[in-house]
Amino acid sequence: MPASEQDQDPKDTSIPEAAQPGPDAAQAGGKDAGATDAPTADEGAVPAQDGEDLAALLADAQAKLAEYHDQLLRAHAEVENVRRRAQDDVAKARKFGTESFAESLIPVRDSLEAALAQTGQTAQAWQEGVEATLRQLNAAFERNQMREIAPAPGDVFDPHRHQAISNVPSEHPQGAIAQTLQKGYLLADRVLRPALVMVSAGPADTA
Repeated sequence: MPASEQDQDPKDTSIPEAAQPGPDAAQAGGKDAGATDAPTADEGAVPAQDGEDLAALLADAQAKLAEYHDQLLRAHAEVENVRRRAQDDVAKARKFGTESFAESLIPVRDSLEAALAQTGQTAQAWQEGVEATLRQLNAAFERNQMREIAPAPGDVFDPHRHQAISNVPSEHPQGAIAQTLQKGYLLADRVLRPALVMVSAGPADTA
């Protein structure tokens, strides 16, 4: 065994100079450690391309929002116009709803006034004039969908179209119409005036 190895203290654990790293190596190692531990400034930043995409999406969303808002305003204005037109139509219908019927009655009035202006007429001439005027009135009723309610004796009593005045014994079944006292009238399907009738109480008890 060489003397140098014998002279060496077995407790001496110092690293020979050749194995110890120099200051340059330590500095380089420190730089490497710092490079791996500390993140760079670019790692947390959003890429420029992604930022441009987000801006484009935001601009598109804002444009659509403005378009929808404009459509909403237009729809609201249209609904308001429709509501106002409907109100005007209802008001005009209430005011001029009888215009057609009133126009149909004008010739009837003219005929009545002409008949009254005639003097020295015979009874037959009066009757003919009244019949002609009645035909004019019936034509006016037909043009305006106005119809008579004139039940015949024996017809079934309809409480929606007939108004009973009394019950009387008759040859007709009980509950049937015995006699019509006054005609009723319909305007389309609406009852303007029910017919006044007498209702049968059945045959009289002769016992």
